[in-house]
Amino acid sequence: MSLWEKKTVYKSVCLSLALLVAVTVFQRSLTPNQFLQEPPPPTPEPQKAQKSSGHLVNPNSFWKNPKDVVAPTPAAPQGPQTWDVSTTNCSANVNLTHQPWFQGLEPHFRQFLTYRHCRYFPMLLNHPEKCGGHVHLLVVVKSIITQHDRREESVSGGRGAIRTLFLLGTASKQEERTHYQQLLAYEDRLYGDILQWDFLDSFFNLTLKEIHFLKWFDIYCPNVQFIFKGDDDVFVNPTNLLEFLADWQPREDLFVGDVLQHARPIRKKDNKYYIPGVLYSKASYPPYAGGGGFLMAGGLARRLHHACDTLELYPIDDVFLGMCLEVLGVQPTAHEGFKTFGISRNRNSRMNKEPCFFRSMLVVHKLLPAELLAMWGLVHGNLTCSRKLQLL
Repeated sequence: MSLWEKKTVYKSVCLSLALLVAVTVFQRSLTPNQFLQEPPPPTPEPQKAQKSSGHLVNPNSFWKNPKDVVAPTPAAPQGPQTWDVSTTNCSANVNLTHQPWFQGLEPHFRQFLTYRHCRYFPMLLNHPEKCGGHVHLLVVVKSIITQHDRREESVSGGRGAIRTLFLLGTASKQEERTHYQQLLAYEDRLYGDILQWDFLDSFFNLTLKEIHFLKWFDIYCPNVQFIFKGDDDVFVNPTNLLEFLADWQPREDLFVGDVLQHARPIRKKDNKYYIPGVLYSKASYPPYAGGGGFLMAGGLARRLHHACDTLELYPIDDVFLGMCLEVLGVQPTAHEGFKTFGISRNRNSRMNKEPCFFRSMLVVHKLLPAELLAMWGLVHGNLTCSRKLQLL
């Protein structure tokens, strides 16, 4: 073999060896320096990525630049596990004070609008254990700190577990606050059934009670099936409530009460429910259940909390809940067993004093404490009625 032929063979061998190195480096994604080092120990082969549907990821996406691959959307974060408001940081919205329309409002509306953005306040009394275990029905009663006599009666018995809670703010008069707070703390040590937040109890702040309870319920009550919510001057027949609930499931959109359809905002300034046009300009309200008493499913209550957070506060609490239901697309259901204006709207009617009518009802509003106790005794005593109204 000539010298020239030897050189040609030698060049061919070198080129082949260089090509082999290049291919190996490419396949192993190694740099030339890494190729000359001792190879790392083998690692277990990872499992193939799968989508949530169980199908394999498109193999073509393996070759894409990692920057081009869209990361999966993270799951929505869970809400707080405890009440997460510990300080009151509520300053006046001074931007409103110079508006001409604002100056023309009554003082209580100006105060409401000035602080409407202040939505949540610290808890003073809390009882998360009320939602521990299985709770079939949570009875929630709106009360005020001075009306301890109306909190004397609680609901018990019936199918499954029934728990009772009272919702309170603080005394509206500064000079009474310390005295009544001490009495309330003693009452709570005795009964352990009071939820209290650090805002003043007032008519316009009833809406604060609604949203505070819904937030509290969403945090602490994952296993509560149904809620009855009402005022502290309502007659409630727990046997009839439970009989009615026997036909419903906790996951259904149950919201039932004495429903008002096409109710118009009241524009007479001497009326308790007067609303100025600058606060609500529409001709009518969405359907809503009278706040004296209504039933709702636990699952709906949790969704209602998040729906209410999308709306500005409104000074009439039951109307505000109707607005929240409208956000969810849920229609409240009317039921003849809920009487938020008495059995008869004529206050002098004998029907409003007749225990046989009360025995057939679920909820009757507007009774004084003495009347509530007396009617409870009559309905649950040896009462004989000619017939029972079929309302359930």
